[in-house]
Amino acid sequence: MTAPTHSQLLAVTERIRQRSAPTRQRYLKGIEDAGRSNQAGRAQLGCTNLAHGYAAAPAGDKIWLREQRKPNIAIVSAYNDMLSAHQPFEAYPAWIKEAAREAGATAQFAGGVPAMCDGVTQGQPGMELSLFSRDVIAMSTAVALSHNMFDAVLCLGVCDKIVPGLLIGALSFGHLPVIFVPAGPMGTGQSNADKAKVRQKFAAGEIGKEALLEAEEKSYHSAGTCTFYGTANSNQMLMEVMGLHLPGSAFVSPNTPLREALTREAAHRVARITHLGQEHIPLGKVIDEEAIVNGIVGLLSTGGSTNHTLHLVAMARAAGVIIDWDDFDALSDIVPLLARVYPNGNADVNEFHTAGGMAFLVRELLDAGLLHPQVLTAMGRGLHHYTQTPVLNNEQLQWQPVPPDSGNNAVLTTFSTPFSADGGLKVLNGNLGRSVIKVSAVKPEHRLVEAPALVFDHQEALIEAYKRGELERHFVAVVRFQGPRANGMPELHSLTPTLANLQDKGFNVALVTDGRMSGASGKVPAAIHITPEVLAGGPLGKVRDGDLIRLDAEAGILTALVDEAEWAAREAPVTDLSANTHGSGRELFGTFRHAVTGAEQGAMSFGLPTTQS
Repeated sequence: MTAPTHSQLLAVTERIRQRSAPTRQRYLKGIEDAGRSNQAGRAQLGCTNLAHGYAAAPAGDKIWLREQRKPNIAIVSAYNDMLSAHQPFEAYPAWIKEAAREAGATAQFAGGVPAMCDGVTQGQPGMELSLFSRDVIAMSTAVALSHNMFDAVLCLGVCDKIVPGLLIGALSFGHLPVIFVPAGPMGTGQSNADKAKVRQKFAAGEIGKEALLEAEEKSYHSAGTCTFYGTANSNQMLMEVMGLHLPGSAFVSPNTPLREALTREAAHRVARITHLGQEHIPLGKVIDEEAIVNGIVGLLSTGGSTNHTLHLVAMARAAGVIIDWDDFDALSDIVPLLARVYPNGNADVNEFHTAGGMAFLVRELLDAGLLHPQVLTAMGRGLHHYTQTPVLNNEQLQWQPVPPDSGNNAVLTTFSTPFSADGGLKVLNGNLGRSVIKVSAVKPEHRLVEAPALVFDHQEALIEAYKRGELERHFVAVVRFQGPRANGMPELHSLTPTLANLQDKGFNVALVTDGRMSGASGKVPAAIHITPEVLAGGPLGKVRDGDLIRLDAEAGILTALVDEAEWAAREAPVTDLSANTHGSGRELFGTFRHAVTGAEQGAMSFGLPTTQS
């Protein structure tokens, strides 16, 4: 029996609704004005514009495009064949165009967006472009759709910044229906836990590069998304629980008949929900306060990536919805952890999917009253559509109810037997500012660390100190000048093997930074995204070597135990950041670094609403 919607879920949603009222109202008016016409989008174009728009179309499509009565679907893709997660998208446009014709529509490849791989750029200068690439993708999506040739959109994207960027850009065309089309995870290779052990051995100097590369090749071995539950796979969970996927499509493997069938059906479905038909479902009506709250709940219940404390904030603001970290914190108190996927467990996303996957998760959360059930989705009204799993029956795509029991209780469990009572994401407060910490992968005995600070201005300095044998002790690593204004807020995941080795030796260690960590990071407690960042005058800059730092993840405390008068008298540090401004394209991103908002405001470089005024 389904429980009533949880009172705290309702209270948080109402708080968001009231906070967002002016910005949401402006957004809805904007998409209402954009969608007033009951004609095809291209009917607004002049003859010269229109002829340009279909000059290269096949003859049959050209007839329909000229008549202006059939929907035209925009394909916006993040395809490239270096990025394994996006390589499968190569075949999608042809499938989509074929399926669109079957549905009485046309489809055009409206535009490509960049797709960088954080796995390739981790620890490299290119990582300093990573966060800002989200905003470039958003703007690229808007450019692709700006031709006004389209009545619906299919967004092809998977990885870290790509899906948030695509959604932010598409929301600026919120009068159009939009469905996200994923590619699916690669097959299971070497376990993520074994991969992490090999990395630790390399960091400790116990093995060489050849052995490390061999292990990495066993982990990343074919087309598809990385199999750990980082930001890329958190994106897929979000798109499903927020109603922007076809049900059950998040983690279906690439290059399979079911994956192709789902891709074709996405074209069929989006063609049916345009304003030219009887079931118009515009994106801007799908992404509302309740959908955003459902996204947060999904993130918490699966131990998803901390990067979404930035991206969800930015995506919400693109729809005029204002959320902050207190909303995450309040929901974390009532949402239990129902999935154990690396780094929160030993399983990968393939095992999660086999155990029941998203359909099982959504059903459990709905039955517990922890999701808003009557949201508008790409499938129509109601999240119950997403408690079904897709199957091929005689080559026909069908959906069937998810089995009542988990296929693997060690990976996916019920609301009545959770892995933990809360969602494992905490907000920390204190005299160092505000930060977030993912505790779902941190053992309870490591959630409280009180130790002297060691201050570093970049991650390489910490690694060099480790190699010199200077870190064999209890300490809190303070890595500063890593915020969005300083250097684009790179992920500091390359510190994980080093700090994990020290933790395994029995030292109490933690990381405190105004930078980010990868969604794959786990066992070492890390207070990240500290805001205000140091370059913006944040108090983290006052920390000196030897200051006693207290990180208490359970109590939500992050503080420097320094005399108040001495703390107040300390001045902000000065450092040379000129090396962050050139090389690997960084010279082109100065405007982004100067314009970017703080982490809790989504680290956005363009003018989406940030206050209720």
